[in-house]
Amino acid sequence: MVIIQLTKRQEEIITIVKNQEPITGELIAESLQVTRAALRSDLVVLTMLGILDAKPKVGYFYIGQSQALKAANPFQETRVSDVMGVPLTVHQDISVYDVIVHIFMEDAGCAFIVDEQDYLCGVVSRKDLLKTSIGSNDLTKVPVGMIMTRMPNIATVEAGASLFTAAERLVTRQVDSLPVVQQDKSQAGKFKVVGKLSKTILSKLFLEIRE
Repeated sequence: MVIIQLTKRQEEIITIVKNQEPITGELIAESLQVTRAALRSDLVVLTMLGILDAKPKVGYFYIGQSQALKAANPFQETRVSDVMGVPLTVHQDISVYDVIVHIFMEDAGCAFIVDEQDYLCGVVSRKDLLKTSIGSNDLTKVPVGMIMTRMPNIATVEAGASLFTAAERLVTRQVDSLPVVQQDKSQAGKFKVVGKLSKTILSKLFLEIRE
């Protein structure tokens, strides 16, 4: 049996929801005197575990920790490598126009940018591409390396990490997808992209397990 170690704040959230359900995230944050954003990762974890449930425009409900223990095993035992998807990678010297074509052809949310040695060096999202499209005349002449978010300002996750670690990182960094990376042992700070983990992948997995 997997023992779930909840934080003090997560325990406080459970108590509040038990006593006041249904209750919105805003009211929970107000009770704890923190911002809604500060609670986001805790609420995601508690919902993933099945301790809480949420209904849009209604709020959070308490389900029970005994049910959560039954549901926790698949999440604790599953690694990122077990569910990761195929990443879209492009080189930093190709044009923004070409990246837009790749993203829409593969229906990807973002592209991970690699250098000449295929190490991760940046990421570009659909939002980044839209901003550039509005402000530029000829996208075929703008290399994607000029507009990407660069390392080390990119949230990554390793293939052996747990799904909880990945989910918390997605939420706290407020991104839709993480590059799954493998560090080059011969070069510090250099990573190869081996997969991707997105909110869509996690959502599908949670639904499958709950069903």
